[in-house]
Parts: sequence; structure tokens; C-alpha cells
Amino acid sequence: MGSSRMLAVAIPAAIALALLAGCVAQPVAKPTGSATPTATTSAAPVPAADPTHEPGGTAQANLPYFDLVNNKLFAANGSADGKTIIDNLVSAGFAKEDMQLTPDKTSIGVGADSVLFAVHIGDYCLLGQHGGGGYTSSIAKAISTGGPCLVGKTRAIDW
Repeated sequence: MGSSRMLAVAIPAAIALALLAGCVAQPVAKPTGSATPTATTSAAPVPAADPTHEPGGTAQANLPYFDLVNNKLFAANGSADGKTIIDNLVSAGFAKEDMQLTPDKTSIGVGADSVLFAVHIGDYCLLGQHGGGGYTSSIAKAISTGGPCLVGKTRAIDW
């Protein structure tokens, strides 16, 4: 029994040695000569241009500019009221007659949690909302052809 026990140990050991024989490190040839590092220059990244207003453009085309204008306003004045929001959009090139706005105050005179505002462009609307949760925007199809963007009570933009 002693020899069969030796074979039981010797055979797996021989197999392991055969497998490991291929793993012996081979000498690596060293390069001759000296490599001289070369200076490389890379072009400085060109910052992306700010989006611009596209009069006559689609709501989709104007959304990045709408967001830029509103984000700048809210960064400078986080408590901007509806009039300030509309005046800011007008100064950015959007037409006041294409806008809608919800009231700044509730029916009992308390400050609204958020203000919704919209710019009607073609058959679509740029929608913005600002309040305690920050600013968000989206695009939606107008409620009807040439119709309003916001449902519910809106405030007159008569200034």
C-alpha cells in the first residue's frame, strides 16, 4: 500500500510541475539606445459656447437658452417673483405676449410654494417652475392650437 500512496501524491505533483514549467520567467531583451522624451502639446479644450436665443426657432432649440437665462436669474436672486422672472425672459429676447405665469400668492394671500411660467413657441411650450425645490423645466405640447400652456389660474402679465 505504501507505493500506491506514493503514486497518489507523485502523479498530481508531476502534473503540477508540468503545468508550472510554462510559467518560468523568460529573460526580456533590453532596448538599445536611449529614448529621448519629446514634448507634446495639446490644444486647450475650447469651452462650449453658451446657448443663444433662436427667434423663430422651435421650443426644443430654445430650451437650453431658456434654462441658461433662468438659472442665471435664480443663482443671483433665489427668491425672484413672477414679475422678475417674466421681465428677465423679456430682456433675454422672449416675447411677453407669448408668456403665462401663475400667481406668486395663494388665494388666501400666502406666498405660493412655487411659480410656474411658460413661453408659447409654435405648437409647444417652454415650461419653467421655481420654488423651494429649485428650478426645473420641460417642453410640452400646447393645450390647444395657439392655446395656453398652463392649466388653471394664471395671472395677467399687464405691466
